[in-house]
Amino acid sequence: MSSKEVSKEDILNRMKKIEGQTKGIQKMIMEDKCCGDIMVQISAIRSAINKVGGLIMDRYIKQCLRESLEDQNNEKSIEELINTIVRYVK
Repeated sequence: MSSKEVSKEDILNRMKKIEGQTKGIQKMIMEDKCCGDIMVQISAIRSAINKVGGLIMDRYIKQCLRESLEDQNNEKSIEELINTIVRYVK
């Protein structure tokens, strides 16, 4: 694994942080905190989840797609990648 590749543990740690942020927002809502402050936290979660999605897409392309292309099923592999990207960006 190169230094630019992100480990599964790093991705899981990021997801746990997002889970904590989500629970924090729930608490803010229960405590009637300022809507602007809540929106800032929602924006932070959205950014964090987009980053995780990008990291997973990177792993998908570098690992899963590479393996699939090595199996000589290029057309199907490329279609799956395109479909994955389309679903991700919706």
